Amino acid sequence: MATLHERKHYREAIMKALYETTEGNRFLGVTGAKLRDDLQIPEQDLAAACAYLVGEGLVTVDWAQGNTPVMVTLTHQGIRLLEAEEEERG
Repeated sequence: MATLHERKHYREAIMKALYETTEGNRFLGVTGAKLRDDLQIPEQDLAAACAYLVGEGLVTVDWAQGNTPVMVTLTHQGIRLLEAEEEERG
């Protein structure tokens, strides 16, 4: 199981990858397999990170049997959060 630092890193990496890949479009998503492979996140940790982000209202997830994320999509709230962070960075 991942450490607290790793869990936070996974969640941030997922959000960043979603935002960059979909260009902030909430009608587009990224497959769980692509996130897992591109970000090198173990499947169990990917599922845990996605569940956390769903709980925070930042993403929606279509789940397959066995708690595997099939499709992950940013919510309006998730996009607003990432846009605010982008504006802060300049």
